[in-house]
Order: sequence, then C-alpha cells, then structure tokens
Amino acid sequence: MCEQKLSVFSADYWRTARRELNNPRVLAFSGLVCAMAIVLESLPIYLLGPSLKIYFSFLAVSLGCMCYGPVVGMMAGAIIDTVGFLLAGYGEPYFPGYLITAMLSGLLYGVMLYRQKPTLPRIIVTRLIINYGSNVLLGSVWKAMLYGKGYLYYFTSGLVKNTTMLPIEVFLTWVVLNAAIRQGLDRKFIHKR
Repeated sequence: MCEQKLSVFSADYWRTARRELNNPRVLAFSGLVCAMAIVLESLPIYLLGPSLKIYFSFLAVSLGCMCYGPVVGMMAGAIIDTVGFLLAGYGEPYFPGYLITAMLSGLLYGVMLYRQKPTLPRIIVTRLIINYGSNVLLGSVWKAMLYGKGYLYYFTSGLVKNTTMLPIEVFLTWVVLNAAIRQGLDRKFIHKR
C-alpha cells in the first residue's frame, strides 16, 4: 500500500488508481465495503431530532478508499448513497446532491489515503476537508434546498455537529486504518505482495 510513492498530480497515480477497477479482489472488497457502509448508514444515532444524526459509515468508506483509491472510492460512494437510499430511505425524498457529496467524499478519502501511511496529521486534514467542506458547506445547501429552512440554520447545526464529532471521527479513523495496516489487509488479501 505505501511502497510506491506517487504524486496525486501525476498521470501514473491516476492510471494506477484506475487499474484498481481491473482487480477482482479490489472489486470484491469494494462490494464488502459498500455493504458495511450501508449497514452502518442504516443505524444512525439521533441527537436532536431527525435532522441531527451521527453515522459511522465513514469508517468503512475510509478503510476501503485507503486500499482501492479515489476512482473506485467515487464509484463506491455512488453505490453506497443510491443503494442505501433504496434500502432505508426513511421516507425522505431522493436528492442527487447527496450523491455528489458521497462521491466527493470517496474521492477525498482516496486522494488523501491511497498508497499513503494513515498518519494522524493526514487523517486530521482529511476529516477537516470532509467535515467542513462536504458535510457543512455542501450538506447545508442540500438541506436548505430540500427542507426550506434557511442555509444558516443548517450551516450552524452542521457546524456544531461536525465540530463536536471531529475528534471522535479522527480517533476512530486512525484506530481502524492503523489496525488494518498492522493486520496487512491490503498487502495480504487485496494486492497480494
């Protein structure tokens, strides 16, 4: 996973990430990650009513994207969002904005973690971008469009929730990713080195 250092800005990086689509082990693992994420997504913890929920699907998504990269990560994000909605929509309308957010999260996790050692600073930067960029900024736009309250209402509640959850998400992500590396998940089972 961390043996070959490639710059995200190089064509070789993106060719390598695209080639993951040809690996049957990667596709099987991405299917497992999608299933885990959908199950975790269907078991939220409600904080203050239905609009403020905590999900733990980010653990499965970050683990998968670390192993298979941004290209498969975007596809997995799209599958997780679409199938998760079809299985457990909770009576809410389907909104394509959330599909964009899920794909963007897969891209960000993949770019930040693929073929990189999951250090604490790297995980903190990844979670900051996802929490405040995807979840707060984009999520507030989508909720304002769907539910009609002002953008600032959703921005404020999202900011509080994501700021509160940031240290917990960073810690859990760091624990899960480092445990996967210690067990050789990528090296033993997916990319057979």
